[in-house]
Amino acid sequence: MTIIVERAVQEALDQGAPVVALESSNITAGVLPANLELARDMDAAVAAHGALPARVAMLDGNLHVGLTEDELIRIATEHDEEKVSTRDLAVGMARNATAGTTVSASLIASVAAGIRVFAVAGIGGVHRGAETSFDISTDLTQFQTSPSLVVCAGAKSLLDPRLTLEYLETAGVPVIGYASDDFPGYLAVSSGERNPLRSDDLQEIARIAHHHWADVARTAVLVTSPLPAEDGVDPDVLLQLINDALAEAATSGASGAALTPFVQRAVAAATNGRSSTANRAALLSTVSLAANLAVEEAAVRQAEPSLVTTDLRQGWSSR
Repeated sequence: MTIIVERAVQEALDQGAPVVALESSNITAGVLPANLELARDMDAAVAAHGALPARVAMLDGNLHVGLTEDELIRIATEHDEEKVSTRDLAVGMARNATAGTTVSASLIASVAAGIRVFAVAGIGGVHRGAETSFDISTDLTQFQTSPSLVVCAGAKSLLDPRLTLEYLETAGVPVIGYASDDFPGYLAVSSGERNPLRSDDLQEIARIAHHHWADVARTAVLVTSPLPAEDGVDPDVLLQLINDALAEAATSGASGAALTPFVQRAVAAATNGRSSTANRAALLSTVSLAANLAVEEAAVRQAEPSLVTTDLRQGWSSR
């Protein structure tokens, strides 16, 4: 696989500067011009906190890490597919597709490029009723082979947070709440579950990640932080709206990859757009924290080179 790394991103990586990788399916799933405005605001937030944003996307069958302004406009306006995940990457390559990349697909490219910090508002996880449906996001399986600090505001709200945390424990993926005891609920401050670990020190989190990669396993290290409380949706109201949307999805036949966008649209309509505002707030707060963490991770690499595994990449070539 060839990974095309944008020049400024490659220069930053060569210099050991802080870089934050981002997915692009949240851009291709959006509506113009709001999706472009959101992408630019996310990039600006990363830059304002001292790091370089590197959005991942598929263009003409190639994975790109870092997009020029023209490429960002293209992925927002001219994509063939809304998103490709790990399962779909080879198909997209063979068909020269242009598409947004999900968390799992973006992690493959960002780790291959050598980026150590990745940001996303809500990760995929274990769906409610997975005991019979076996509906589990590829994000979780990709975390098992992607040595990256993944910063998020919890798992997407329609998922089962307890089962998601159980899966992550089984996979050996550390979950660390930054300055927070509760596992956040993406659009809500809390999911009602506790984080397995907590740290109030970003440099400590970076050191934990490097110890994990060097001495334990090359999995992701998940760092959670809730969106600002004033922007969150009441968790009880959100739960009822999701249950209603899931019932509607079952009636209409929406399932699998179509389930999450179906529920998100239904909840957005039921909250008169408040969930969309919460989603934006979660994205901007998450990427800002990820940038701060990337700065601390870069400092750890400089100050403690003996701790750092020099090359975490998965062996694919870049150009």
